[in-house]
Amino acid sequence: MTTSETTSSPVSVTAAILVIGDEILSGRTKDKNIGYIAEYLTNIGIELREVRVVPDVQEEIVAALNALRHRYAYVFTTGGIGPTHDDITADSVAAAFGVSIDHDPRAIAMLAERFPPDQLNEARLRMARIPAGADLIANSVSKAPGFNIGNVYVMAGVPSIMQAMLDVVAPTLQTGVKILSDTVRAGLREGDIGTALAQVAKAHPGVSIGSYPFFSETGPDTNVVVRSRDPDALATAMDAVKAMIAAERARLANGSV
Repeated sequence: MTTSETTSSPVSVTAAILVIGDEILSGRTKDKNIGYIAEYLTNIGIELREVRVVPDVQEEIVAALNALRHRYAYVFTTGGIGPTHDDITADSVAAAFGVSIDHDPRAIAMLAERFPPDQLNEARLRMARIPAGADLIANSVSKAPGFNIGNVYVMAGVPSIMQAMLDVVAPTLQTGVKILSDTVRAGLREGDIGTALAQVAKAHPGVSIGSYPFFSETGPDTNVVVRSRDPDALATAMDAVKAMIAAERARLANGSV
């Protein structure tokens, strides 16, 4: 992959994802949230810069959360806010922020919309334990809320619930200039265009240019993707990429080395 990025790009808003759960690390559960959140954030003008996956261990959750929340504008966590003993995300977030945690009357009221009093047992009430000072994130699917404290948004691991929570959160977020992208299929192997593509990237420092190999019905091929917040810079760089691809095809067709 060849990439080139400007050091003076328009203002951007950055984010990280912290995935929490032994089941993800063991492979028993396949994560379906990272790609969804990444695409969602890109579409609203937030740049995802890092993803971490940690086990259900409070010390590791706290360390990762503190590292990420001081580095990026937003951190989105998924997983670990259910009713079982290993759902320790809320406690870990409280520890990271140095605040207390207790049953929140607002969260209990939300749970009561779904569960009658005789079913609001100790396990389900764990989902109402919220760090002091946090705002709740409504959950239209199962009622158990997520929460927001500082620049951290704590959401469920179940994809349908996470997606509903993200829809609630998104309108409250600050966003930057959206990154635009364009793609061209080279019809060549990545190694065929690597050197020439690096020269194009060097000539267009205000954009990001990446090459992504894949196998098609005709054999090895490459997609070249150009990204920029400036539509004119994007178009100029893409024209250069297309011209380079045409030149490389012609060179290879003529048997040139």
